[in-house]
Amino acid sequence: MKAYERIYVALDTTDVDYAVDLAAKLKGLVGGMKVGKEFFTANGPQGVAAITAVGMPIFLDLKFHDIPNTVAGAIRASGKTGASIVNVHAQGGPEMLRQAAVAGKEAGIPLTIAVTVLTALDQEDLSAIGVNAPIEEQVVRLAKLTQDCGLGGVVCSAKEIGPIRAACGPDFKLIVPGIRPAWAAKGDQKRVMTPRDAVLAGADVLVIGRPITQAKDPVEAAQKIAEELEGL
Repeated sequence: MKAYERIYVALDTTDVDYAVDLAAKLKGLVGGMKVGKEFFTANGPQGVAAITAVGMPIFLDLKFHDIPNTVAGAIRASGKTGASIVNVHAQGGPEMLRQAAVAGKEAGIPLTIAVTVLTALDQEDLSAIGVNAPIEEQVVRLAKLTQDCGLGGVVCSAKEIGPIRAACGPDFKLIVPGIRPAWAAKGDQKRVMTPRDAVLAGADVLVIGRPITQAKDPVEAAQKIAEELEGL
């Protein structure tokens, strides 16, 4: 994998024209874009199609979490958007995960993954919702469950890459948000790591938003991050 292909840019907008313009500028400089609930709720599949039409791969980050049949149907519908990566919440349980894996294959989606513990949460947050296991233990538990149910990877914090690799092996894909270059602000993510350190730890895909999208020159910022990853 080339260095720039590891970078997925997290869109933080509802503006289709801006998203398409950014995709056109970053095509060939990043591996893809992550489209989340804000953009998708405002613009639907047509908005996603406008970005993919530029030739930009999409990680459709809608984190499906519902009864198994509903999630399977949502995954199949996601395949029609041309998304390269789609995700569900691992906390949806084994049957939901199994049906999501099957639906992803049926829809021809290259990679269907699950979210473990959101990177905006810390130990205090987990305790507040009744999860008393340490974050690392909870993440590994959910990652292993995800793998056992047939999905291809997880979204996780860079801090849990090592433990997940130990539990799930080298071929299980790790998509890592909460990535902040040393020269960028931390923002609202609580468990963060630099791009270089995350790749050295074993991350496959780095999800990076504001350090690129809010830079004075997004192209320059993306190139700078890719350069930091060269040779890893």
